[in-house]
Amino acid sequence: MSHQLSLDPRSCADDPERDGARGDGTREVAPDLAYRRLGIVNVAFFGQPGAGDRNWVLIDAGVFGTMRLITGAAAERFGEGARPAAIILTHGHFDHVGVLEDLAELWDAPIYAHDLERPYLDGSASYPPPDPSVGGLMARLSPLYPRAPVDVSRRLRSLPADGSLPAMPGWRWLHTPGHCPGHVSLWRDADRTILAGDAFITTDQESAYAVTVQKPEMHGPPQYFTVDWQAARASVEMLAGLEPELAVTGHGPAMQGVEMRAALHDLALHFDRIAIPQGGHYVDKPARAEDGSAYRPA
Repeated sequence: MSHQLSLDPRSCADDPERDGARGDGTREVAPDLAYRRLGIVNVAFFGQPGAGDRNWVLIDAGVFGTMRLITGAAAERFGEGARPAAIILTHGHFDHVGVLEDLAELWDAPIYAHDLERPYLDGSASYPPPDPSVGGLMARLSPLYPRAPVDVSRRLRSLPADGSLPAMPGWRWLHTPGHCPGHVSLWRDADRTILAGDAFITTDQESAYAVTVQKPEMHGPPQYFTVDWQAARASVEMLAGLEPELAVTGHGPAMQGVEMRAALHDLALHFDRIAIPQGGHYVDKPARAEDGSAYRPA
């Protein structure tokens, strides 16, 4: 049985007085960084408010039906008609690429992802089946979640081999596999900010109640879609070692400070007990890029 470490809500990074202050529904956690919750998932916006056309970046692309929320937030934050310089993906699961094709078409924007995610983004391969045995309503529903690939190959680009991020000076991408083969997290050294994607999250994503109320809790990656638990453990250990000050995750509220770091170290130290489901399908039979088991015919 998994265990979660609850956090004091005061460690949330959201500033209630700034939350949605521009009418865009976002939560600003740094002068150039905000995120918006879209049902079960978050998207992030990098760039100074009012930055204008091609001077900002969208990180991930929400779930189906959220295009107007994303474009509305972008217009309010960066200016009417302002298009991003790039769309950067932490990974290609359905709740992170829900309106990717439509956004990329509307904005004529390049899409960047890790090469090991490319088969899920060029229409050639599907993700392995989810694991509903891990428990929780969200997990039981997981066989209904889309896992077929999208095809954005015309605009798809590889993340730079030197670790830099297009249009995000001072940031670098980190390969954090486990949840899926090509998962990446985004890191800024200057203020120790991490955009962790689903490498770790701050809500119990298996529980529909927890997803609704968003009580701050430190968790490993969503269990029903994680296909390599050894790699997931190594990714959390690496991110904990960075000693982040601020963490924006794919699911749950942004967290900051000493308590967040302590919870992340606890997750890394006790990952097998806290994060890995007992008897989960992928615990003993991981799906990996190296042997092709992570890629199913589309």
